[in-house]
Amino acid sequence: MNNQPLLNIEHLRLSFFTPAGEVKALNDVSFQLEQGDVLGIVGESGSGKSVTAYSIMGLTAYPGRIVGGEIHFNGHEIHKMTEKEMRSIRGKEVSIIFQDPMTSLNPVYTIGNQICEVIRLHTNKTKEQAHARAVELLSLVGINEPERRLKQYPHELSGGMRQRVMIAIALACEPKLLIADEPTTALDVTIQAQILELMMELKKKIGMSIIMITHDLGVVSNMCDKIAVMYAGKIVEYGTADDIFYNPQHEYTRGLLTSIPKLNATEHERLVPIEGQPVDLLNPPAGCPFAPRCKSCMKICLREMPPYTHFSEDHYSACWLTQKKEFEARKGGDRT
Repeated sequence: MNNQPLLNIEHLRLSFFTPAGEVKALNDVSFQLEQGDVLGIVGESGSGKSVTAYSIMGLTAYPGRIVGGEIHFNGHEIHKMTEKEMRSIRGKEVSIIFQDPMTSLNPVYTIGNQICEVIRLHTNKTKEQAHARAVELLSLVGINEPERRLKQYPHELSGGMRQRVMIAIALACEPKLLIADEPTTALDVTIQAQILELMMELKKKIGMSIIMITHDLGVVSNMCDKIAVMYAGKIVEYGTADDIFYNPQHEYTRGLLTSIPKLNATEHERLVPIEGQPVDLLNPPAGCPFAPRCKSCMKICLREMPPYTHFSEDHYSACWLTQKKEFEARKGGDRT
């Protein structure tokens, strides 16, 4: 029996080499994803969420490249594969839903052409079989009159329907891993809820794993088994949904949680934003990247990168404050 995780990323480092210098987009990122699990990756814009997703897909744009670490997916060593080798698994074993369906769909081809192209590229289905599968997929994602929709162009559909078409394309070959890169950003709240519910229903039917990338902790609260909180290209906290929401250990995680509007808030309660600006990845600090914005910053935070403190098998955080608490707890225990 194979006990290997579906996805295993180890010490991944990825940089963009620009005329201004090296932008360290990912700095020692490691995590695992088991078959059938849902992982949420959250953080502000520029934290490295989408770059992580594109590295799994082998879609890192020039001038970016992996400079260290390994990506193991379903028996493949992604970090060693050529573009030709990646095309054989991209869309078949791992698929992605991009942020904006209007720019992701080709405006000069019908919906049917774009779905059938994926099916015929990765399977041995005939043109007629691919068409039948396209109709089936549109029905699966809740689009009415699928035969008519296949003949339409992207601009003829609403934002919610275009996003469903993107999901249909991503699911065309029943991938083992679906990456959803902020799939509900451009949609209204009602359609957001429908899309998220649809993804979870399809996960149960197909048994696939999902990586949900978002800046909104509220989106991942009910659908994710594990959550990775990213800041400045590094995972600063990782844990189960209960760990992150009810026992956050990093100041950045706490900041994200306090900035979420609460339904039970009093009328005059103000949101508490995270002060300051995200770190410049061209010139990252020597210590904790969140230190310049942290209200509890200590001198060591500015000098050295904190190691991970493990609170359980699945919950850890990179913060000097937790190191300090652990040291003080041990010291107190020694006295007794």
